[in-house]
Amino acid sequence: MKRSLAILTVLMLAVGTLGAPAPSFAQSKSELIIGLQCDRTGPTQIVGTVLCPAFHDYITLVNSKGGIEGHPVKAMEIDHEYKVPPAVESYERFKKEGAVTMAIYGTPQIYALAAKLTEDRIPGTSPGFGSAAAADGQRYPYIFPIAATYWSQGAAAVDFVKKQLGGSLKGKKIAYIFYDNPAGREPIEVIEDLATKEGFQLKTFAVPPPGVEMGAQVLDIAQRYRADYVIAHLFGGAPSVSIKEFKRVGYPLKKVVSFVWGAAEANIDGAGGFAVAEGYYAMQFAGVGTDYPVLNDIRDMYKKQGKPAPKEMASTVFYNRGVLIAALHVEALRNAVKAKPDGKITGEDAKKGFEKISNFTLGGLVPPLKVTPTDHEGGGLVQIWQVKGGKFEKVTDWFSAYQDVVGKHIKEAAAKK
Repeated sequence: MKRSLAILTVLMLAVGTLGAPAPSFAQSKSELIIGLQCDRTGPTQIVGTVLCPAFHDYITLVNSKGGIEGHPVKAMEIDHEYKVPPAVESYERFKKEGAVTMAIYGTPQIYALAAKLTEDRIPGTSPGFGSAAAADGQRYPYIFPIAATYWSQGAAAVDFVKKQLGGSLKGKKIAYIFYDNPAGREPIEVIEDLATKEGFQLKTFAVPPPGVEMGAQVLDIAQRYRADYVIAHLFGGAPSVSIKEFKRVGYPLKKVVSFVWGAAEANIDGAGGFAVAEGYYAMQFAGVGTDYPVLNDIRDMYKKQGKPAPKEMASTVFYNRGVLIAALHVEALRNAVKAKPDGKITGEDAKKGFEKISNFTLGGLVPPLKVTPTDHEGGGLVQIWQVKGGKFEKVTDWFSAYQDVVGKHIKEAAAKK
């Protein structure tokens, strides 16, 4: 815990130095505070060390343009090292400092904080992770997945595989290889339903934490089960291991599609590079690459300071997700300020601001989400990209799939509450 507090001190000092100097705001304009959790030093630091700087860069960009209707935005960050106790401590610190939205980091963390968010009436985001049932805004009024949940990712993966296999899954063998924890297991019930609906055979392959040993599972998939296609849901260093193992046993990577946390440049680099991972399909909930207007704006902001673009931008998958998450927090606060121009925003105001987000795309970086009081996921939209010719190449536009099946599971989850 002492280490967490030390990191907190360093990071809070660092936040004040990020990006362009803050413009002068009128004294009457109150500050809008976002609590940002991160993992820069723990097991998922390959994500946090890129995603969180991107979040700060976007906030700095907003402030360089006058903030939100003249109100400066402050993103307070604490590195919780992907541990629950520091995450809970950071939440309390953010709340004490007046944060009106919380960017939660990690599935265990959002589970631990769900009751507190509701009790305190402060909205928290869990983009692309956490409980899929939280898409139900009536049941979880203060949790906003604001990106495809694991249920929606599972449905989209099955739909993509169906198209790849000629439009029918009847009689096909599909393997689901997953990190053996609650997050990894969560999509199984949806995929099982779809196996019944589409008539395919499903076999699941659990990879025990920390996910560095899966040779037996991959061999079973490739040579014993002889899967027609593989859906992978792995985290941390495990996606890189899976790519290397499938390559080693000769299973074609063009028959593998990964959920969003096995879909970044870091995962490909860890496997030996893009040449090794040629053909691998990866699901995304934010745009990939550097050719988006908002990223040009961030580069220009740095250029005006005589600085090069931040090195984190090269890792476009995680960087772009950080920008997306920050942008949605800002858009929610912008909607709240429009309703209360004095800027005296509460968590309840920010919640309503999230629920008014509609067709906010940042030039294609963000899917055209529509968040409502009943749908906090925004439609479950993803894109599929493929490792091809030394880079990620877009294969599909934004899409969602089997929303009737996903919706059924959301309703069933609500009935169990």
